[in-house]
Amino acid sequence: MTDESTKEEILINVTPSEVRAALLENGVLQEVFVERAARRGLISNIYKGRVSRVLPGMQAAFVDIGLERTAFLHASDIAKTADREQGEDDLPNISQLVREGEELLVQVVKDPIGNKGARLTTFVTLPARHLVLLPKSTGVGVSARIDDDGERERLRAHVTDLMSEYELGCGAIVRTVADGVDRDALRADLEYLVRLWEVIQQRCRKRGVKTLIHEDLSLPLRVLRDLVTVGVENILIDSRSDFEAMCEFAQTFLPRVEPRLELYQRRRPIFDLHGIEDEIQKALDRKISLKSGGYVIFDQTEAMTTIDVNTGGYVGRRNLEETIFRTNLEAAVAIARQLRLRNLGGIIIVDFIDMEEEEHRDSVLRAFEDAMSRDHARHQIMPMSPLGLVEMTRKRTRDSLQHILSEDCPACAGRGFILTAETVCFEIFREVIRQARQFEFDEALVLAHPDVVELLLDEQAAGLADIQEQTGKSIRLQTETLYLQDQFDVVLV
Repeated sequence: MTDESTKEEILINVTPSEVRAALLENGVLQEVFVERAARRGLISNIYKGRVSRVLPGMQAAFVDIGLERTAFLHASDIAKTADREQGEDDLPNISQLVREGEELLVQVVKDPIGNKGARLTTFVTLPARHLVLLPKSTGVGVSARIDDDGERERLRAHVTDLMSEYELGCGAIVRTVADGVDRDALRADLEYLVRLWEVIQQRCRKRGVKTLIHEDLSLPLRVLRDLVTVGVENILIDSRSDFEAMCEFAQTFLPRVEPRLELYQRRRPIFDLHGIEDEIQKALDRKISLKSGGYVIFDQTEAMTTIDVNTGGYVGRRNLEETIFRTNLEAAVAIARQLRLRNLGGIIIVDFIDMEEEEHRDSVLRAFEDAMSRDHARHQIMPMSPLGLVEMTRKRTRDSLQHILSEDCPACAGRGFILTAETVCFEIFREVIRQARQFEFDEALVLAHPDVVELLLDEQAAGLADIQEQTGKSIRLQTETLYLQDQFDVVLV
């Protein structure tokens, strides 16, 4: 949650094969979203699947929705268990809810991560700007972030009346951004969602199993729908076609947002503003430095993420306790930001430096909780232990930034990371565009690792052709066997 003094800005960078969106608060990068054309996220996609296996001991079933790995469906995520808040022991046995070979309409709630398949639910949710329609549930809920009781009741009453007016026997959730909107805006959202649900049902009846029934919006449009709040002052995008699509979407659903959209046309790459490219690179590092001289170490594993705070060269002005306290305070704010930026989820253990005074421990924990209050992802923070450990969980719905941009390094048997050949290709594309905007030349010679050159000539050939057409420059490739995979040079000829 942001306060009135927080000024937000969203920058969207579009290249032929990749779209990136950055959320900034007071000029500081807080979150980054990456969507690649060849590997779009699956969250919110709706599929017609078939149950391939039922596991009573796990209270779960595996569902084939046409992906490489079968997806996972827990008993608590099946619409036949009407009360979603009942305890685990109160759930019917999974064998009573689904059977092998049964066809189901399911929605993805978690992308495949590592070796795990996607997580599914049959409680379909359809989001619009102000409302989320719940076709398989009942009742009207209001976002907990709307804390004014009068406003909560006003919104609940309006939506309840509209649901009755349209004779809908389903449920809805009023989103945070609906705070202060009028009844007409809520009605427009509801009409759109009802039409969308009708289309989804028709497609489900006509299409075969293991097929995609409904795909979520592209990243630029999801940004408009989900991230733009009152605090967002402007949205810059460097693609004319996507800018026009966003304007059309805003005119239909978000008329008050349209004036904040701006086409970025300056020669300087949009992600060079506010040092976003540098911040993304730093977010891939294991170690981040603090202004005081201390530093924080991030170790990400499949089971959990551990974070270690160290004083480094900071010695303080008075005594060791003051040094530790000041370092921990600065680290608490930095860690909260890095959790958002790196999109770390699951179980997280933060090892603050041991503090002797209880007042200092309480102050650091409050500072950490306050910094985390601006995080959009659901999280839970436990009290600090006597050893200075803070246990917390943060909802994980998509891969971390490290897993998206990096892969296990073959030179160190997976103990470290290097940029993928695909990521290097996109960096080459951006570098050629950057050079073309600043200098006059006829041809760009790209020197790169053999795997990168091979990818540019194969899977990324279309993207390479698009860059040549976009810049009007010829691009020649040359392999350098001594280069590392993430090393390249662009020579202007």
